Amino acid sequence: MTQIIDKPKDRRFVHSGLSWKQFKSIQSGFSGFPSIRLFYYQGTLELASTSPEREIFKSIIGYLVETFFLEQGMRIIPTGSMTQEREAVASVQADESYCFGESKPIPDLSIEIVFSSGGESKLERYQALGVPEVWFWEDGVFALYHLRESGYERITQSEFASGLDFALLTRCVVSADLTDAVREFRRGMAQD
Repeated sequence: MTQIIDKPKDRRFVHSGLSWKQFKSIQSGFSGFPSIRLFYYQGTLELASTSPEREIFKSIIGYLVETFFLEQGMRIIPTGSMTQEREAVASVQADESYCFGESKPIPDLSIEIVFSSGGESKLERYQALGVPEVWFWEDGVFALYHLRESGYERITQSEFASGLDFALLTRCVVSADLTDAVREFRRGMAQD
């Protein structure tokens, strides 16, 4: 069953002219609020509250991607929305993130669900952190980027998830529920 995606808006606040020390003070004040995400890049703070719809899609994407990695026998460390930072430069919380092989302070793959802001404009933050691969899911479409010496390059196939059928993944993400999504995803992987 396919679900029509209504595009909810996450609540968002942006403020420029903050020092890293001011950002860290604000960040510590929100430490007990998991539905509030904070981003910092070059003196600009972005504070966003997540919508229930974002959490649903983030969870479905995470579960399906992890299913793929496990079926492929890949060693992954799921790091979720952990804070990724480079002091005085950038701080990001992806919706989902993964390290391959071993735990690292900066994950190898970050995934963002985009409802109201972000997408390609967030690539500068990820580049400042040195995240090798970033995926954005917006309006039912995945956009993949891999970091090269000259910056992020748009790619059609993940360099970490070689063989992942993104058409299948997309169909399953917009499925009516997680159980149906996982069943369809596993069936589709078995047919490849």
